[in-house]
Amino acid sequence: MKRELLLWIATVAFAVTTCAQADDLPTKVAFDRYQTMLDHSPFAVASAVVAPLVAPNFAKDLYVANAARSSDGDMVTIASTSDKDFKKYLTTKTPVDGYAIASIEWSDKVGETKVTISRDGQLATLTFNQMVLVQPLPNRPPIAVPPVFPQQSGLQRSLALPTPTPHVRGVIQRNPQGQTPVPSAQD
Repeated sequence: MKRELLLWIATVAFAVTTCAQADDLPTKVAFDRYQTMLDHSPFAVASAVVAPLVAPNFAKDLYVANAARSSDGDMVTIASTSDKDFKKYLTTKTPVDGYAIASIEWSDKVGETKVTISRDGQLATLTFNQMVLVQPLPNRPPIAVPPVFPQQSGLQRSLALPTPTPHVRGVIQRNPQGQTPVPSAQD
């Protein structure tokens, strides 16, 4: 019985000590405490910045191919640099496939007329494609520069460019006289 009493006293003493130590234990800390370390850590993996979704610009590849004034109203042809088959013939009177002319700023200089078009409530100002304006016309031969003659310009004769002689190919005869006909298999 002495042994049981000692065991019971030891158990109560252990329980009292444990309860006293439980009050000394720290409480759980909120995770927000570490947020500043996460935000400013030099060892953090860089994450890509996601661009906000923007509606595509409906006129990013469009340009004015032709603009004309008429008594019936103004007419504009728009084309696309990315789609060679895209052409819209717009007038100031009615929209075509959702495209409409909002305004035209006419210019007397070639290629400087500006056309503002609208589609689905969005506006875009188009100009002529400068690359198309400077290209030579497809079916026209290049302009030949006439030769400079010393009498006309007062230049010395050594500066005049000689005209090259054209290369003319001779006529190819169908049956030349020097050849004999080839014998056939019947001979």
